[in-house]
Amino acid sequence: MFSLRVNGNNETCKYDKKLIDFLRDDLHITSVKNGCGSGICGTCTVLVNGKKIKSCVLKLSQLKDADIVTVEGLTQREKEIYAYSFAQCGAVQCGFCIPGMVISAKSLLDKNLTPTVTEIKKAINGNLCRCTGYIKIEKAIMLAAEFFREKKQLPAPQKEAFLNTNFQRVDAYQKVLGEGKFTDDVVLPGMIYAKALRSAYPRARVNKIDISKALRHKKCVRILTATDVPNNKIGHIVQDWDVMIPEGGITRYVGDALALVAAESKEALDEIIDLIDVDYTVLKPVTSAQDALKADAPLIHSTGNVMSREHLKRGDVSKALRESKYVITKKYHTPFNDHAFMEPECAIAMPEGDDGLLLYTGGQSVYDEQREISNMLRISPEKVHCHSMLVGGGFGGKEDMSVQHHAALMAWYTKRPVKIKFSRQESLDYHTKRHAMDMEFTLACDENGIFTAMRASIIADTGAYASLGGPVLQRACTHAGGPYNYQNLDVLGMSVYTNNVVAGAYRGFGVTQSCFAIENNINLLAEKVGLSAWEIRWRNAIKPGQILPNGQIADENCAMRECLEAVRKIYEDNPYAGIACAFKNSGTGVGLKDIGRCILSVEKGVVHIRTSAACMGQGIATMCVQMVYQTTGIDPSLLLHEDPDTVRTPNSGTSTASRQTVVTGEAVRRAAEKLKIALTDKTLADLEGKEFYGEFSAKTDPMGSTKPFPVSHISYSYAAQVVVLDAAGKLQQVEAAYDVGTPVNVPSVEGQIEGGIVMGLGFALTEDFIVEDGYPKMNMASLNLMRATAVPPIDVKLVQAKGKKSPYAYGAKGVGELCLIPTSPACSHAYYRLDKKFRTALPLRQTYYKK
Repeated sequence: MFSLRVNGNNETCKYDKKLIDFLRDDLHITSVKNGCGSGICGTCTVLVNGKKIKSCVLKLSQLKDADIVTVEGLTQREKEIYAYSFAQCGAVQCGFCIPGMVISAKSLLDKNLTPTVTEIKKAINGNLCRCTGYIKIEKAIMLAAEFFREKKQLPAPQKEAFLNTNFQRVDAYQKVLGEGKFTDDVVLPGMIYAKALRSAYPRARVNKIDISKALRHKKCVRILTATDVPNNKIGHIVQDWDVMIPEGGITRYVGDALALVAAESKEALDEIIDLIDVDYTVLKPVTSAQDALKADAPLIHSTGNVMSREHLKRGDVSKALRESKYVITKKYHTPFNDHAFMEPECAIAMPEGDDGLLLYTGGQSVYDEQREISNMLRISPEKVHCHSMLVGGGFGGKEDMSVQHHAALMAWYTKRPVKIKFSRQESLDYHTKRHAMDMEFTLACDENGIFTAMRASIIADTGAYASLGGPVLQRACTHAGGPYNYQNLDVLGMSVYTNNVVAGAYRGFGVTQSCFAIENNINLLAEKVGLSAWEIRWRNAIKPGQILPNGQIADENCAMRECLEAVRKIYEDNPYAGIACAFKNSGTGVGLKDIGRCILSVEKGVVHIRTSAACMGQGIATMCVQMVYQTTGIDPSLLLHEDPDTVRTPNSGTSTASRQTVVTGEAVRRAAEKLKIALTDKTLADLEGKEFYGEFSAKTDPMGSTKPFPVSHISYSYAAQVVVLDAAGKLQQVEAAYDVGTPVNVPSVEGQIEGGIVMGLGFALTEDFIVEDGYPKMNMASLNLMRATAVPPIDVKLVQAKGKKSPYAYGAKGVGELCLIPTSPACSHAYYRLDKKFRTALPLRQTYYKK
C-alpha cells in the first residue's frame, strides 16, 4: 500500500506505478498531461513537497507520504491570477503544456515575487511549448507575480471584442486550469484499449501473420487483420494508404500496421502484440528520392514512384538567363522535420445508435475523419459521428488518419468504446513529417539588381504514402519565385515515393523549403551587384498592382515593402544580421473547392457559433467570437463557440493552408450580418430557435491555368525577418514585420508569429529528423527542440498596406504558416555575414548550435 497526499487529500494505492498514471487513471486529475512519458517535455509537471517534479519519471514507491500539488490544488486566488495573467498576455494557444507551465511558475513565485526574465526562463526551461515561443508565457508569469506581490484586484470581464484589440481568448481559462478536455482525458464505462502491431522492416513481404497465441492471452478482446477491413485503402487525397498490410502484401515503411489488438487494459497490449508471430521476406528498401527515380527501382506503388509532378512556366526563361548580367545557380537540401506537437495522437470510438459510430478525436477536420472512416467501413458518412475535443497542437501533423480509423474499426467489431493513443515514440516513428527536399535554383538579375528570371527543380521525398504530398509540392512551386516582381519563371517539381517515413502537411507547406533556396540565391546576387541584401530585396519587392512570378497580380492590400521598411534599421545597424522575405497564401487555392460555413443559432438567449473549423491552438473560437461581435455588437458573454461536430457544425473544411481566419471568418461574418439585420427590430429572446447561415466560397484558378494573370490564391500575407547574431554566432535578437491585413486578435497574432519564429529557429539551427535505411533514429530528447533559455528577444511589428483592405473577413489574412517561413534563410544569411561560409543545407552546420 502506498500513501501520499494529493491536493490536500489523503490517497492510497495498492500497486506501485508511475505517479502520472496514479494521478490520471486512479484520481482522474487530467491537468497532468502525458506528452512524452520520458521526462523531456514537462507537460506532467507537479509539485512534490514544494519542488517541481515530472510525474512521468517517478513511481509511488519513491514518494512515500509525499505532498503532491497539481493545478487543481491551487487556491482560488492562485487560480484566478494565473488564469487571468495567462489569458491577458496571450500565453495560451493549444493549452496542452500550460498547466505544467503554471506549476513551474508557482514553484518560482512561491519563493520569489520579483523575478527577472532570466529567472523565469530558467524556471520554465524544463517545460516545452511548441505553440507560443515562450515569450508571452514569460510575460504572463511576470504579470502574475505583480498581482501576488501588490495584492491587486483582477479587472472585470471584458465587454467588448472588437477586431485588432487585446481581447482575451475565450478558451484560455479552461486550458490554464486544466479543465478543458483533450481526447485522452475522456474515460468511458466499459472502455477497452487497442494498439497496432507495426512492421519490423521498412520494406518486406508479409508471408504469414499468426495470431493464435495472442488470442489465448487472458486479457485479449479481439485481434483484427487486413481481411477484417471492408475497404483497406484510405488516404487524405490519394487513397493509397493501407489500413493494414495483408498476408502476401509488401510493407512500405515501418509504420505500416499488420494487426490490430484490443485488450481489457492498456498494460496488456504489448504483451499480446509480442505473442503475434510474423514471417517476413526482407526486401531492400528504397530510401532516397533519387534511388526511387532510377529505371530499375522497385515500384513502391503500382502507379509508379512519382507520386505527383508539377510544372509552372511563365515567360522565356532561357532567353532571359542568356541576357542577364548576373546568374547564380545553387543546390539546396532540407531534411525531414517532426511537428513535435505536445499532445500525442489519441482517439476514442464507440457505438452510437443501432449501426453508427461516435468518434472523439483531436484532428484537424472532423469531416475528413468522417469521410475516411466511412470509406473504410463502406457505410454512409452520416453513420460516423465525429466530435473534436481540444487539440494539443497540430501544425499539419494531424491532418492524416493516425489512430482514428483503427479505433473506429475496433469499435465497429467489438461494439465497445475503444481508445487508441500513440506513445511519444510511436508518434515520432509513425506520423507524417515535413518533406525532405532537394532543390536546384537558378536566379538572374540585370546590372541594377533587378531580377530577370528564375529556374528551379524541386524533388520532394513524400515517403511511403501520398498524404498531402501533392498540394505541398504545388505550394513549393507557386511560391518558389518569392514575393518579388518578375515574370520569367520555370519550376519543375516532383514528389516521389520512398520507403521512408510518410511526409505530409507541415506548417509552411513546402514554401519553407523553396524559400530557403530562393532567399539564399538572392544574397549571392546582391554581392555580385554590389548591393546590400536589404537593398536588392527593396528594389524587387512586389508592390500592389505588380505581377508575382506565379502570374497573380498583387492586390492593393499587399504590404511587402512596408515590411521591409520596418526592419531596415535593425538590419543595417548589425554586422551579423541576416534578412529574408516570404509570402504565403491564405486558403487552399489553385482552383480547389475552398468553402467556409457557419450557423449562428439562438438558444436560451445565447448565440451559438457553429462551425467545424478545427483549432489546434491558433484561436478559432476567439476569431469567431470577435467576428460576430464586430458585426453585431452582442455582448461576448452571450456568444458561445461550439466544438467541431459532424452533427452540430457545418463542414468548414480542414484547418490547413492558413485558411480558417479568411474563409471561415468570412462565413461567420456573413451569418452575423443576417443576425444583425434580424436584430434591427427584435431581441435575442424574440429570435429564440432561429438559425442564421453563412457561407463563403473562395474562387481561384487551377494550376496550369492559361489565363494571363491566374488567381492562385484569394489572398497572400507577407513578411520580412531579420535574425541578429553576436560575434560568437549566438542568437541575439529577431525582428519581424508581418502584413496580415487586419489583425483579428493582437496577442494571438503576435503569439502565432513568436511561436512560429521559434519553430523556424529550431528548423534552421537545432532540429533534424534522421532516417537511416528507412528507420527513424530519433526520440523526444534528440529532436533538440528549443527551450525558453535559448530563445532570444523577438520583436514583432504588424504592418498594413495603405491601399484597400481585402474584402473578406474585415481584411484579415492568415499568418499561421508564414510566421516561420523566412526564419531559416535569415539565419543562413546571418551566419554567412559572420563567417563567409555559404550553407546550403539544414540544419545549419558549423554554428554555435550544431557542429
